Amino acid sequence: MSLGAKVANQLPYLRRYARALTGSQSAGDSFVRATLEAALADDALRGLIGEGRPQLYHAFNRVWSTAYVDTVDRSRALGQHEAAAQERLAAMTPANRQALLLTTLEDFSVDDTAYIMDREPDEVANLVQDAIAEIDRESATSVLIIEDEPLISMQLEDLVRSLGHDVCGMAATRTQAVDIVSREKPGLVLADIQLADGSSGLDAVEDILRMCSVPVIFITAYPERLLTGDRPEPTYLVTKPFQEQTVRTAISQALFFGSSRPFD
Repeated sequence: MSLGAKVANQLPYLRRYARALTGSQSAGDSFVRATLEAALADDALRGLIGEGRPQLYHAFNRVWSTAYVDTVDRSRALGQHEAAAQERLAAMTPANRQALLLTTLEDFSVDDTAYIMDREPDEVANLVQDAIAEIDRESATSVLIIEDEPLISMQLEDLVRSLGHDVCGMAATRTQAVDIVSREKPGLVLADIQLADGSSGLDAVEDILRMCSVPVIFITAYPERLLTGDRPEPTYLVTKPFQEQTVRTAISQALFFGSSRPFD
């Protein structure tokens, strides 16, 4: 397999990580692009990113750590979500949140995460524990779960409640979701893409956002279908089957940036 093909296979996931780290699709893509440009200019780095996924993320971390990337599109005004992301970028994302994203959202081992971040494994383990404690201190909110599989819906309900949040309702269809929001105002939405009656979770979210402003986390078994770069992509996207830590991380990110825009 060629170097280009190897890297291309990993790009959707690197872009997902970059977007979660920065809170913005445009900012995340700027760092990914800068990583590839750096590899083109450096033979050693180009060889490194072809060795495997940890090496590609390690190269990305080098660029991310310098933070000398212009992530703002000067030709347009920033929205609320991206402005918040840029403000966070100015101060850099804390290492504990980066460690948590790598070990949960990207499913790297502690050893691989230590390599990516240029830290010791014990230090990474401590960073992850600190991040979990930080998440547990997040303000409680009310969560709407849009999911047509009963077992997954119950799993999400248990997880949300274990984090100290309330569940204002559970919907299996677009109509049910809109009906719940007409009566309740959630502080967060967890939305599946394909719903029971053939309706779309994307359409349900669009309906909800016409009624109120709320951050959204999408859940799907086929994330690559939404990570094409051909259109605006979900800011927060969890892959099925998910780990509880992955959902926990996504909730923290969504509440951290406080976005009412599901796409960026």
